[in-house]
Parts: sequence; C-alpha cells; structure tokens
Amino acid sequence: MAVSQERIVSLGLWVLLLLGAGVEVAVEGCSCHPAHPQQLFCSAEIVIRAKISGEKIVSPSNSSSPYMKMIQYEIKMIKMFKGFDKAKDIQYVYTPVFSSLCGVKLDYNNKAGYLLSGSMWIDGRISIGQCDMVESWDNLSLSQKKNLNYRYQMGCECRINTCYTVPCASTGENECLWTDWLLDNSLNGEQARQYACIRRSDTTCSWYRGGPPPEKDFLEMSDP
Repeated sequence: MAVSQERIVSLGLWVLLLLGAGVEVAVEGCSCHPAHPQQLFCSAEIVIRAKISGEKIVSPSNSSSPYMKMIQYEIKMIKMFKGFDKAKDIQYVYTPVFSSLCGVKLDYNNKAGYLLSGSMWIDGRISIGQCDMVESWDNLSLSQKKNLNYRYQMGCECRINTCYTVPCASTGENECLWTDWLLDNSLNGEQARQYACIRRSDTTCSWYRGGPPPEKDFLEMSDP
C-alpha cells in the first residue's frame, strides 16, 4: 500500500510481549503521528461501521500481567468499507484495557455506531486503538462518509504531507499538502473533514471536495 500511517508507539506504558521467550516488558505511553483520515483508511486492513452490543475483559491464557488484558467488544457490523478480502463477518474487535497502551473506550449506548479501522492479527482477530480511525458515526462529516465509499481508496497511491510551519512545499506531483494545522490550528479542520487527496488522470495528486467549494487557498479541484 503506497500510503502508510506513521505510527509512533512511544516508549511509555506500552507492552512488548515476547511470546516465544515468555518475556513481558512494560514501557510507558501511547502516541500517534498525526494522520489525515485518508491516511488512516489507506493504512488499515479493516474499515467498518459498527454498533457496540457488549464488552468483556479477556486475557491471554499464558499471561497473568494486567497490561496484557484486552477489552473484547462484541459488535454488530453495519457496513464494511475495506477488508472484504480478509473478513466476511466481524463479531468482535479488541483493544488494550489501558488508554496509555492505546486502548479505546466505546459506548454501546451510541445508537449511530462507530467508524472503526484496525488491523488483523495472525489468528484473525481485529485490533483497534488510538492510532486508528475510531470515531462516532455522527461526528463524521457528509464528505467523510462519502469518501469512505471510494474516494479515499482512489488516493491510496498519493502521499499526504502534513504542514506544521511555513514554508511548506510539495516534494512531488503525487503529493497533497495538508494545511489544517496552519490554517485552523487543528488537525480536524476543513481538509480533514471535507477533502480527499486523489490521483487524477494525468497521474498527479490533488485535493478533491464534493459539493460547493469553500474559499480556501488549498482548493485545487471540486465536483463539477
């Protein structure tokens, strides 16, 4: 996959379990490199919309460490956006118990459900965490919901470069500059909520927005 999410699980309260050697090491903190929703989509193995129907704490049978405990969320899958080749039906997703280990808390009272992205373990279980897309469905913009269907996938060969300071220049034609932090002082600004970076017919990449275009400097193309 051309676009990969840069994840930093810092040396803090994270656990490295060396199953073969039976060694458990606890370290501190969970930190994620800022990522546009499209980057999270492209780097994920599974992307679904689901409601939470139950939860319980589970532990590996060969570990007594509290840091190895996981929350097993029972889910009712509403729609799959990515991962058709990996799973037909998903009944459970797993996340660390502790938020400091990148675990996430989901509410089964959330009627609209969640957008969830994650990875598949070798045993087929789906893992989700703070470095994935874990968002209440109602919090997504209409454009984000539309982009999940095909636009994000269209741009997985493009690179999104986050701009923190000026000057911030593109390093290639297959790149989109993500300027939300500069323009809105937020990583959940106009580009994150309304735009997808897609490859055009001339093989260059640019931001694409559905609906009437706003007056923003980063706008490059819009729906006709």
